[in-house]
Amino acid sequence: MNKDSYDDMLAQVQAFHDKHDFKNTGGEELTYRVALMAEELGEISSCVTKGKSVEKLAEECADLFILVMGTAIAQDFDLKQAFWDKMDKIMQRESKMVNGRIRVSEFRD
Repeated sequence: MNKDSYDDMLAQVQAFHDKHDFKNTGGEELTYRVALMAEELGEISSCVTKGKSVEKLAEECADLFILVMGTAIAQDFDLKQAFWDKMDKIMQRESKMVNGRIRVSEFRD
């Protein structure tokens, strides 16, 4: 296993899904996964607002990343390709200052 390889990371998430039979026990149901991702965002927010350690923040971000990768598995889409397609789009966008913070978005007039 190459810990620098996205494909190996994805394989580990797949192994986790297989170990717990997520496909047949509701663990790959999309609404459930969205709720889990929202829960993880709450834990990330708690790390930031309560001044928890960067290690704890990293752990919670990893939880969210694993859930996102697992959602790609569950919904059968290529997250790596989606990432590169999206990067191509957002690299073409302009940025704006909004309320004193930089925003990069599809701004509409």
